[in-house]
Amino acid sequence: MKHINLIIILLTVTLFSCKQSENKTESETIILAIPSKTTNDSLELQNLTRALYKWNETKSSQADFDPIQIEKTDSVYTKLDLDSHKKRLKELSETNLFSEQFIENYDKIALTIDEKMLNKTIVWNIGELPSFGFDANPWCNCQDNPDNYWEILTIKKLAIKENKASFVWTWGDDFQYKTKAIKENNVWKIAYLEGFDFNEFIK
Repeated sequence: MKHINLIIILLTVTLFSCKQSENKTESETIILAIPSKTTNDSLELQNLTRALYKWNETKSSQADFDPIQIEKTDSVYTKLDLDSHKKRLKELSETNLFSEQFIENYDKIALTIDEKMLNKTIVWNIGELPSFGFDANPWCNCQDNPDNYWEILTIKKLAIKENKASFVWTWGDDFQYKTKAIKENNVWKIAYLEGFDFNEFIK
């Protein structure tokens, strides 16, 4: 009888140990299967940036700050085409890629340029590059780019604080472009692009 009781006790201990080991393994597996928040955000921000540049290169009208020539004999543009600008704002908004902050900054740039052209503090000679902005495409601060570069685009130097993120994106070759994003309704959207920095662009 004593032998039978001992066997029962040993079996109970063994089964309990196995169950504990099994539960521990399952628990560890679950923890390992959950990606970190930073990893998720990093992937979302990279995908957002790739989507932005695919749109910019394949679907965008690229009608940034178009001027108007009032008379055929004019040698200087006197204002921006604000009707075209309104359409551009609508186009940017409908992509769902840009935050309200970016749209407002973009609008502020256009209205400031228009005002300065009217009061002649900005002079844009017809047939020449404008005196504002950069001698490059503001969407990348570049003049040339690799084919389908959005497919190889990666982000680096990511810093996230609450609902705001800053990073640079690159296609390699030591090229870097500063970008910021913000979460609106729990979705990351572009809030800042280096080429549209208000103070630098107007300067």
